[in-house]
Amino acid sequence: MLDLEWSQAIELPRFALPATRPAELRQAWVHRAPEDAVLGLYRRTSGTDDALPAPWWLRAVASGRLESRELGFRIEDRVAQLLGKRMGWEFVPWAADGESGYWEFMPSERGKSGHSIPTTVLNTDRHDGWIDVLPAHSARAPEPVAVAGLAGLRSRLGEFEAVR
Repeated sequence: MLDLEWSQAIELPRFALPATRPAELRQAWVHRAPEDAVLGLYRRTSGTDDALPAPWWLRAVASGRLESRELGFRIEDRVAQLLGKRMGWEFVPWAADGESGYWEFMPSERGKSGHSIPTTVLNTDRHDGWIDVLPAHSARAPEPVAVAGLAGLRSRLGEFEAVR
């Protein structure tokens, strides 16, 4: 029953409209309920299951490495503010269960380099920069590039956007 309760906690409402930014996806219980209740249910449900579907920020808060859900939302929103203003970047709302979507650099797909999967920017709890970039590729996915926060992403965008 705990697994069922968790799946309902991360499920978006049926009436959810297509999202163009992470903030528009924040309609599930995990986004609106008191943070301590969300954290408590997550801890009870996850136990030793590292593969439990959950937003990156919740895993980071549960591990004690991120201060709050609100800070996670701010990080997502700042990435959206940066990439949403740049040509070629599109928000993809259909990420893994519980996740917050990701950004793709469309010119890197099927361009001169011939990649079939575009450069992708996503939030992560893998490291304290909270941002990973998955370079454009065609075959097996390369290792994600750990980016040192929003400033690191901003400073390296030219490099990431050069692949076309």
